[in-house]
Order: sequence, then structure tokens, then C-alpha cells
Amino acid sequence: MIGSWTATGTLPASANDAPASPPSASSTGSAPASAGLVRAMQRDFGLSRAEAEARLAAERTAADLAPEVRRTAGSAYGGAWFDAGSEKLTVAVTRDAAPSTVRALRDSGARVRTVEHSARQLDAAKSRIDRLDAPAGVSSWSVDPAANTVVVNVVDGERADNDVRRFVAEARAAGPVTVRTVPAAARTFAAGTVGGDPYYTGNVRCSIGFSVHGGFVTAGHCGGVGAGVRGWDGSYIGNFQGSSFPGNDYAWVNVGSGWWTVPVVLGWGTVPDRLVRGSAEAPVGASICRSGSTTRWHCGTVLAKNETVNYSQGAVHQMTKTSVCAEPGDSGGAFISGDQAQGVTSGGWGNCSGGGETWFQPINEILGRYGLTLHTA
Repeated sequence: MIGSWTATGTLPASANDAPASPPSASSTGSAPASAGLVRAMQRDFGLSRAEAEARLAAERTAADLAPEVRRTAGSAYGGAWFDAGSEKLTVAVTRDAAPSTVRALRDSGARVRTVEHSARQLDAAKSRIDRLDAPAGVSSWSVDPAANTVVVNVVDGERADNDVRRFVAEARAAGPVTVRTVPAAARTFAAGTVGGDPYYTGNVRCSIGFSVHGGFVTAGHCGGVGAGVRGWDGSYIGNFQGSSFPGNDYAWVNVGSGWWTVPVVLGWGTVPDRLVRGSAEAPVGASICRSGSTTRWHCGTVLAKNETVNYSQGAVHQMTKTSVCAEPGDSGGAFISGDQAQGVTSGGWGNCSGGGETWFQPINEILGRYGLTLHTA
């Protein structure tokens, strides 16, 4: 499983442990980073304690600023991302942006970069590519705001394949496209049954994502509507009430039979369990962490948003790509940034020994699709 323990009559001990002291609110309304989270950032990013704390604070500021700069830029908006070097939000604008708009963006604290294509143009090109039939040698595609292009990721060694070449040619005709290679194709991270892990459906083991009122959210490829779900102890939890895969990769399960929901993501002893306080979206470039029963707690960076991933079962849209590793059994679990829920693990390539990339389905899309309310602390 990945992460957030959403539900249980008998929670793992770590989920029952209260914080040593109550968190104090930061200037943005979020609780300060825990010592465990800072240690994880130090380990996975090679930062000092002071650097990790400064980056987390800067990312909270950037996340708060992102909606404002988009409104300010208007039709000239070309995208935005968090720049780890400057620890500031960078916003791209097209050459026709009014000088007053650029000044307003800089006055807000954002860095400004001039680009050729607007976000609307790039999104339109990406939507046209979504309508193409992708071969197995094409892993994914998404808008890269920093590069001001749509990036098509092709599996290393497959670029000369005729079907891949045809797809790339059609993609280039749709708009500005850059082709990059990746080591392996994307795959989902479900796994066969292993004793002691948190939830099972049929002979598949997956991970609980985030608690919602009445249940929890997880990955759609883990089970279809009506499928029964058993917990880590083998007892009945509930059933899949909604599920979508491919096209999307999300689902939700109702909770009953003595189980209940809690707004917690497990730290598995690596970091203290994380309380979930909201679902403010982290920008591209921000740090993000993932929790799961197979690979426990790992952190990385948001690499891309609204990426289409081409699994063998079919394409999945509107995914967020990260540099966080994952392995079979991690599907469905929680991606979190600070104390803000981000999404549920879908799949990726690689592993936590050699590295890789993992995609998640954004939490706010799932909540909106099913009319659910996130359970927050």
C-alpha cells in the first residue's frame, strides 16, 4: 500500500500515536514541517536541516501564489513552476504580455520568463495528442511549462519503431513537441496477495489513499465497482463504490464493519505519521512525498502535470508525474506535500533500489468526480 491509512478499527501503532506536541500554525495556515519530514527531505534531496526547512517554507509560499499569478497573467499565461535554485515560483508569459502585467507579477514575488507559446496553446496541442492512438513504445506525454513545449516520452530503444515514429510525426503536427527517452514503459503498481499488508481485493494487494467522509480513495486499477475489500488483518472493510480505469485511475471504497476513517498518512517509522489538513495543489518543481507498505516513505519532486500515461491497458489522462520511486503493492496510496493531500499512486517505471518515476491521479479531481469530502484534521 502507499500510504494514508484511512480506515481501521485496529490501526497500526504508529497511526494511534499522537504528536508529541500540538503543531502551531504557520503564516500560511499550514502546520510547520515535522522533524521526521525534514529528515526525509535531507535524506532524499541531500539537504541540510536548514535547507530542507527553507525549501518547504518556500514551496508553501509558491503554492499559495500560483493561482494569483495565473489570474494576473490572463491570456498571456504560459505556465508556472517552483524553481529549487531560487526557491521562488517562476511564471511564464508570452511576448504580448503588457508591461503592467509583468510588473504586477514581479511585485507579487514571482520570477517572470518570456516564452513563445501560451499555456492555452500548449494545452490545446496536448489535447490533440490525447486523441491519437499511442503504441506501447510511447510512455507518456505532457506540457512542460519550463521548456514551453509538449514533451513526448518514448521508451529507450523504441524510437526507431515504425509505430512510434508515426505517432511522433502526428504529435509534432499537433503543436510544439519535444521528444525525450525514458528507460522503461509505465506500469501499474498492484501486486499479488502478501500477508500483513493493508488492503486486498481478490488476489490483488493495493494501498489505501486518503480518508474521505464515508470511506477512502485509491487507484481504479485495483478493483471494479462492487468488488469487496479486506484490510491488513483480513477483515471486511467495504466495497468499491466507484472505479475508473483506464482513461482515469481512481476509485473510492466505503468503510464499515467496525472500521473508520482517520486523516492520517503513515510514516512507517521513517517519519511521524502525517495529519492531512487540506488539498492545496503543489506546483511543478515542488517536493512531494509518498508512503506505502511495500516501499514505505520516499520523497521526490513534481516533474509534470496533466500528463497522459500510456499503460498496456490503455491511456490514463490528467496525471501528475514525480521523481518518487514506487514498487508493486504501492498502487492507490497517498502522495502528500507537507500536510496537503496531492493524489493517489497509479504507476510508473523503475524501483526504489535503482530509482524511477511515478504518476499519481490528483486528489481534487477524484473528490469532484464522486462528490466526496476529504477527511482533514
